[in-house]
Amino acid sequence: MRRPLRQMIVLLGLGCLLAAAPAARAENLIAALSADRVNIESNFTGTRIVVFGEIARDALTVARPEPYDLAVVVSGPEQVVTTRRKGRFMGIWVNRDSETFERVPSFLAVHTTRAPHEMASRTVLERHRIGLRNLNLPIAIASDVPIGDRDNFRQAFLRLRVQNGLYQEQTDSIEFLSDSLFRTSVSLPANVPVGEYTVSTYLLRGGALLAQAEQPLTIAKSGFEQFTYRLAYEYSALYGLLAVALAIFTGWLAGVIFRRD
Repeated sequence: MRRPLRQMIVLLGLGCLLAAAPAARAENLIAALSADRVNIESNFTGTRIVVFGEIARDALTVARPEPYDLAVVVSGPEQVVTTRRKGRFMGIWVNRDSETFERVPSFLAVHTTRAPHEMASRTVLERHRIGLRNLNLPIAIASDVPIGDRDNFRQAFLRLRVQNGLYQEQTDSIEFLSDSLFRTSVSLPANVPVGEYTVSTYLLRGGALLAQAEQPLTIAKSGFEQFTYRLAYEYSALYGLLAVALAIFTGWLAGVIFRRD
């Protein structure tokens, strides 16, 4: 084999290897939590967790004209939720129409450096649940609600979640401590659901997603609350019998205390 031909084959092989190799990221996102576990006790009235981190750039990355955008999304365990609409029936307000959504996060907090629609396209925002308006709510079962009326159920669901503190969206809530260091504080209300959470941090610039980081967060009951919670969900029959027995004993004890001579 001639040398020029052999060199051409070697160069072609190197080109294929370079094309197949993953491209080095100019920016890397490092994020962490102030606590990766929250224990709920009898005196729990809510708490806050701090999400902080750093935007790391390699030495070859040149400065870009657009500013960095950050989004922190705290998402709770998914569940199936039914939203009902009341109507009058023979003078009485009763539940009439309903819409059931599946794979709905039980808790959702979105913190961003600016309004989500200014950060990226709707496709990117919907994929990563950045913003309550970009939350996809799939219908769990065949719906009898007219298509033109479904948005009313969606808005009602979001409104009730926001009122209960389970859904939050805060813009301009991520503080840059320097050109690369950032932090934000996420509020967890007293009624926050228990389970395994995901805290996702996204780095965007010029509408493009540059990097992302993800940390787990556990919210669990502890002490007597954990005991009763497990008893109610894992041994429901025994929990019911104990509840009835406690009610009978309490009634008998009240009768003995307040018995008239």
